[in-house]
Amino acid sequence: MATRKIGLPLMNLVRFKGMPILQQLHLEEQLLRTSSDNWCIINDGTNTPSIVMGMSGKPSELLELEPVIRDRVPVIRRFTGGGTVIVDSGTIFVTLICNKDDVPSVQPYPQPIMSWSSLLYNEVFQGIGDFHLRENDYVFGNRKFGGNAQSITKNRWIHHTSFLWDYDIKNMAYLKHPTRTPKYRSERNHLEFICRMKDYLPRSAFIEKTVTSIGSHFLVKPIQLEAIGITSEAAFTHSTRLLTKRELEAALGFQPENFPLQSLEL
Repeated sequence: MATRKIGLPLMNLVRFKGMPILQQLHLEEQLLRTSSDNWCIINDGTNTPSIVMGMSGKPSELLELEPVIRDRVPVIRRFTGGGTVIVDSGTIFVTLICNKDDVPSVQPYPQPIMSWSSLLYNEVFQGIGDFHLRENDYVFGNRKFGGNAQSITKNRWIHHTSFLWDYDIKNMAYLKHPTRTPKYRSERNHLEFICRMKDYLPRSAFIEKTVTSIGSHFLVKPIQLEAIGITSEAAFTHSTRLLTKRELEAALGFQPENFPLQSLEL
């Protein structure tokens, strides 16, 4: 029988497979703002390929809108900051929602939170690849496989990561080369910049190692979705939402390349 880890804060663990990313983000936002517990959410893939942008992301700057609209790719604006990703069944999502008082060594700012979380993943990837936190990304060497975003409230914070266990090359064509990029990207295109986790370890091994690593810092309590006490009918207004086709068409209409130069002059 395992020794009970006295003194560690409690962490509720919820595991899903294929939960739609919009539903997951709604759940995360509601848990961040209405719960007083610590949560780890692991979602092994999302069934429908979707684009997820940070809360301040502008579709005209980040997306190839014509093919996005033509192919009816869902575009979601989430409640956290960070960059733009396209996610699908090859993406593994890991979310940590913590009370500040339960991790007092972590200052409630993005960089200290990521530095702390990278220590968790150091345990996961020990002896696997050249893992480290580089700027805001998790990388093997100089190639990204994990994108991070945070939101910080008065007493709590959330850190969530999209891990590229695998990806579909054609989906990357929906994303523009962003105007602001990490220095280490060095103008590389998407396919030169990212890598697949499946080239480094099995999918199930990553998930189990992640749970084990979290268990060295928290007393992990597995819990079913039904036990959370949150339903879709709950009176909560989510800021995460699906952008409408009309919004995307409007963003396409206002792209600079769609206007002659003189129309931009004041």
